[in-house]
Amino acid sequence: MSVTWRHLPASAREIANAAGEAVTAAQQRDPTTYAVAVERLTGADRSGLVLGVVVRLLLEETHPDGLDGDDVRQVLERCVRSAAEWCADVDPHVMLVLLAGALGVYDPGDDDNPPSPAAVARHAPLLVADLVSAAGRPLDGYLAAAFVEIERTERHD
Repeated sequence: MSVTWRHLPASAREIANAAGEAVTAAQQRDPTTYAVAVERLTGADRSGLVLGVVVRLLLEETHPDGLDGDDVRQVLERCVRSAAEWCADVDPHVMLVLLAGALGVYDPGDDDNPPSPAAVARHAPLLVADLVSAAGRPLDGYLAAAFVEIERTERHD
């Protein structure tokens, strides 16, 4: 990573490193490396929160005029189709939940069967990899911004 994560707590550094590895593996379509990184993300507390903020930041940047239903559908279809070419267990419903959660329109309390942390860890890097590629920028800046935003939100709550 080009951004140093030394100033972050160990748990945040683990999320940043594992997310970076998972996104890179997804971009390279490397299932072995992806599985290892996803396992690390699954074990990292709050990795879903961090990746959700990254997804929201990427959606905001790639759709500066806002998203409508067609935009969400296009992102979902593009990501699922691309990931399904090399990752057989892609679940479009989990991807939709991740998108809706990042946009603030999904409440897991209203879902009888919300995605497990393992499902989130398995799907979020696929979504992030797709959105980072669409944005044409490296992941590091989005991760850094996500940690800053989470810290700011926690201070105000």
